[in-house]
Amino acid sequence: MDIGELSLRALRQGVVAKKFSATEVVRYYISNLKKNESSIHAFITATEEGALVQARAVDDKVASGEPVGELAGVPLGIKDIINTKGVLSTGGSKILRNYIPPYRATVVERLLNQDAVVVGKNNCDEFAMGGSTENSGFFPTSNPWDVTKVPGGSSGGSAAAVAAGSCAAALGTDTGGSIRQPASFCGVVGLKPTYGRVSRYGLMAMASSLDQAGPFARTVEDAAYLLQLMAGWDKHDATSRAEPVPDYLTEFKKPIKGLRLGVPQEFFGEGLAPEVKQIVEAAIIKLESLGVKVVPVSLPTMPYALAAYYVITPAEVSANLARYDGMRFGVRQPGQNLYEVYTKSRGQGFGAEVKRRIMLGTYVLSAGYYDAYYRQALRARAAIKADFARVFEQVDVLATPTAPTTAFELGSKANDPLAMYMQDIYVVPVNIAGLPAVSIPCGFSQGLPVGLQLIGRTLGEGDILRLAQVYEQATEWHTMRPGISGQ
Repeated sequence: MDIGELSLRALRQGVVAKKFSATEVVRYYISNLKKNESSIHAFITATEEGALVQARAVDDKVASGEPVGELAGVPLGIKDIINTKGVLSTGGSKILRNYIPPYRATVVERLLNQDAVVVGKNNCDEFAMGGSTENSGFFPTSNPWDVTKVPGGSSGGSAAAVAAGSCAAALGTDTGGSIRQPASFCGVVGLKPTYGRVSRYGLMAMASSLDQAGPFARTVEDAAYLLQLMAGWDKHDATSRAEPVPDYLTEFKKPIKGLRLGVPQEFFGEGLAPEVKQIVEAAIIKLESLGVKVVPVSLPTMPYALAAYYVITPAEVSANLARYDGMRFGVRQPGQNLYEVYTKSRGQGFGAEVKRRIMLGTYVLSAGYYDAYYRQALRARAAIKADFARVFEQVDVLATPTAPTTAFELGSKANDPLAMYMQDIYVVPVNIAGLPAVSIPCGFSQGLPVGLQLIGRTLGEGDILRLAQVYEQATEWHTMRPGISGQ
């Protein structure tokens, strides 16, 4: 029996049935983590000792006949922008290099309450700002399929860790594609829920009207299982949704025959790599053969999404990151006066991309420019949301590429912010509209994974997961594992 190939539910069932212990499971994944880290650098902090303590606690429960949680003994990675009580949580930034939170994020609390085991904190772009995990304040992460390539971002460490088998699943955050794009690049499943479906309490805020936590997993079932345990209203988060959480695994039993699958033409035009286009179109044809009805649709406001995103997001960043000043939060640099402490602390603590977005955000919110930029971006956002609402009167799910290319070379776009931003062109609209979307593996181009993005209407996670599950079971892309090439 290969522990590394078992689903999350099978891991839990094996622990409960005493086929193996939680300690054995955790040791297996920690061994993988140690072997992989010299090549992919997916973790900022590994928590081996704490993970083994958690695993032994699960084994003690099983031995004494106590009931155990739904994730008993399951080893998880947690993106470092998600607070974990008593464990270093840097957000990928030097300004928080010594920060140990006194509380846990709600998503972490809920999973720990189900006896999950945390094996470490995953590397990420600083405060989730980036699409390659090269903007981490500490080191870049590499793609397990080819370590000369990026894993995507900003949750690249989480995606790479799951792809490499360093943890059974992981948590990430998605503000403008930061779960789905790295899932595509690393050949795993990445799910961005409806805005508010999962609590944001305990996430280091980047853009509060867009941020959302979600899971990375090797299969759609595992992603759905994690969402089931994470989702739901939270008294600590005023934006969390109160609607009941459906049983997503039961949703899989519903037939997909007759489900209307929209294919928006705006996602298949200029900028999409020909091989990626061919692979995604083949995946749509496969879905059609499985019983869905393919419907061509148009979302004419989509070309405005990226521009609106890069006005709204920096504006919110400039407000949210004001707290990191060396006084309230963050490493303090010495200075002769308050102004000098602020400028030195922020100047040395923040990286180039964070500084860029703070300055952009401050500019678009400033007197004389607010109406010209920020207010216009909000109007564009409203139009984009209306566009999606109109299309979802005609179809049930949308299918698009997740990213316009496969994973690119480390360093190849580091000095070209616009080229880096363009990697988010197919994922950003979903965040603008607050919709759920999942990226699943659908093929390979020159040895690198390609992702298919399925977008649902508000609270339509059940539809996209059901469709993704049917596609996954009809193909073998999710069974392929990287050899961590290029070592």
